[in-house]
Amino acid sequence: MSLLTKDEYESIAAHLDLPTGAFIDGGYRPANSGQVFETVNPATGAVLTSIAACGAEDVDFAVEKAREAFDDGRWSKMHPSDRKDVLIRLCKLITRNARELAVMESIDSGKTIYDCETVDVPETIHCLKWHAEAIDKIYDQVSPASDDHIAMVVREPIGVVGLVLPWNFPLLMLAWKIGPALAAGCSVVIKPATETSLTALKVAELAAEAGLPRGVLNVVPGGGAEVGEPIGRHMDIDMVSFTGSTMTGKKFLSYSAESNAKEVVLEMGGKNPAIVMDDAENLDRVAAHIVNGAFWNMGENCSASSRLIVHKDVKAELLERIAHHAKHWNVGDPLDPETRMGALVSEGHYIKVCGYLEQAENVLIGGKADKGFVEATVVEVPGNDATLAREEIFGPVLSVIEVSGFDEAISIANDTEYGLCASIFTANAKRAIRGARAIRAGTVTVNSFGEGDITTPFGGYKQSGFGGRDNSVHAHDQYTQLKTIWIDLADDEDEAVD
Repeated sequence: MSLLTKDEYESIAAHLDLPTGAFIDGGYRPANSGQVFETVNPATGAVLTSIAACGAEDVDFAVEKAREAFDDGRWSKMHPSDRKDVLIRLCKLITRNARELAVMESIDSGKTIYDCETVDVPETIHCLKWHAEAIDKIYDQVSPASDDHIAMVVREPIGVVGLVLPWNFPLLMLAWKIGPALAAGCSVVIKPATETSLTALKVAELAAEAGLPRGVLNVVPGGGAEVGEPIGRHMDIDMVSFTGSTMTGKKFLSYSAESNAKEVVLEMGGKNPAIVMDDAENLDRVAAHIVNGAFWNMGENCSASSRLIVHKDVKAELLERIAHHAKHWNVGDPLDPETRMGALVSEGHYIKVCGYLEQAENVLIGGKADKGFVEATVVEVPGNDATLAREEIFGPVLSVIEVSGFDEAISIANDTEYGLCASIFTANAKRAIRGARAIRAGTVTVNSFGEGDITTPFGGYKQSGFGGRDNSVHAHDQYTQLKTIWIDLADDEDEAVD
């Protein structure tokens, strides 16, 4: 799909029909309290619309309808190929509404229309389609058997699932969760981030149009205390999948322990290292990967390359090339297709990132911020103990740490409470593999920045998360229970006692 002009995108934005209600039991409805909250375009400060501000009573109602749908089997017991057909129809409807969804995502989150059109919406469709196609291709198992028994190991949907979404990739993270959850046959209750609720509500509407039965997919917008915590504590939710900050994610462990011991899957923060050794080839290409990893989506990315650990012998040349590439990451109107970096998601988050910029003592590139926008920034820090090297900034700030050798680089890379992603750049294949194995992170890329793709599991070590993985067939595991069915085939006469 070719990109439009800024004027054309602005025209689409002006005529969008924005959802305002919670989506429960197959349709939109106001919050039980009647309260609403405003959702704001972070690039302009303009109020886009007011959305139902739900609370515990709305969560209870959504869970009740999700449980009804699960127990009567309208989705959970539907033939796998029929579930696949519904999700494929949803993909077609998202494709048909792709442009409107891209604009809606951009104005709601501050993301650039370029990213929304070329990454977020296409990857959302691809993710849902991939999991849909997997529905009737994942086989159950039969254990090694004797002549006297057969033991089947079968997967069953775990039940009613709470899905708590972040604000940095609203559409894509929705797809990462509902794709495998719906494929497994679960019913879901979704809490979108208050900053970015619009596209989740719109996808719920399209899912109903695609034929997803009532009560199977419910979206309950509202605050963390009002909606997130009631989901975490609900006695009739079987599992929660959360993506967001480490601090908030830990709360769901407490909620589970204090309620029904529901299963919890957490995908949380990161302070991801990019190691560049002295034998790295093509430093210009390396610089392009570093810049992309650090500044894509304004650095609002849990897998962002936020620590550059660079060998002293190539540091000066690499930084020169990084400066060249960073010039192309211009800040501007998110609806302008020429813009590479839009606005940070909210005023509160902008203030937080600016607070980190104020701590930077040696700014090499950028460092300026204005009215919700922060330019691509590179700072040198004295070591890995510096605040900018240890805390997740979640903004377009790259911290540079100089090292003298491979072992030192690996040690610094692992010296963090996080373990989500990492990169290593070296021409030595043995060193690359040794480094990839030594780094304590869920995804390690070699001579590139990335997260793998839909076929590879995504998740972290340490305080970056645990309990399951997004993407790949492994994502289906967390939304299913394993059941053993043991069948005794012994002949009654063989068991007779003389």
